[in-house]
Amino acid sequence: MLKIGLTGGIGSGKSEVARRLAARGAVVIDADRIAREVVEPGTPGLARVVAEFGDGMLRADGSLDREKLGGIVFADPDRLAALNAIVHPLVGERVARLQGEADDDAIVVYDVPLLAENKLAPMYDVVIVVDAADDVRVARLAEHRGMAEHDARARIAAQATRDERLAVADVVIPNEAGLDELEARVAEVWDDLVRRAARA
Repeated sequence: MLKIGLTGGIGSGKSEVARRLAARGAVVIDADRIAREVVEPGTPGLARVVAEFGDGMLRADGSLDREKLGGIVFADPDRLAALNAIVHPLVGERVARLQGEADDDAIVVYDVPLLAENKLAPMYDVVIVVDAADDVRVARLAEHRGMAEHDARARIAAQATRDERLAVADVVIPNEAGLDELEARVAEVWDDLVRRAARA
C-alpha cells in the first residue's frame, strides 16, 4: 500500500485533483468529508460540538450551521483548537477503518487539508501539494462559494502559508492555469505514483 498525503490551501483545487486521482484508481480518503459526517445530526460528534459551542450552532433542522461555526473558529485560534479536539479523533478513527478496508497493493490518497498545520507529513510515503497563489484562491472562493473577500482571506490566514506547505511537499501540482494543464500534471503524477507503488 502506498500512502499519499494530498493537501493544499482552501481554494487551491485539491478536491479537483483528488477526483482525478480517484478516476485513475486511487482509493481516496477525504478527511473533510469525514469531518462533516462525524458531526451529522444524531452523532456523538455533533452533541459534543453543541456542548462546547451552544445550541446556537444548530440550524432549524438540527444540522450544524457550518458558516456560523466557521465565523467563530476561524477568528479565534483557541476556539478552533477546541473544535479540532472534538473532530480530529473521530476523523482519525474513521480513517483507520477505511484504510484497513483497502487492498494491500492500493494507492491510498488521504485528502488532508491541514496536513502541514498538524505536521502530518511523516505519516505518508509521498506528500502532494496542490499549489496556487493566494489571489487566485481568493478569486475562486468568491466565484465558486460566494465567499466575501475578507472571509476568504481570513480562511487563508488561518491555514499554513504557501511556503510552509511547499516545504513538506514531495510533489507539487501547480493549479493556476486551466483544467487541461491540471489534467496533464495529474497524469504525470499518477504515472510516478504507480511506479513508486510497484517498487514498494
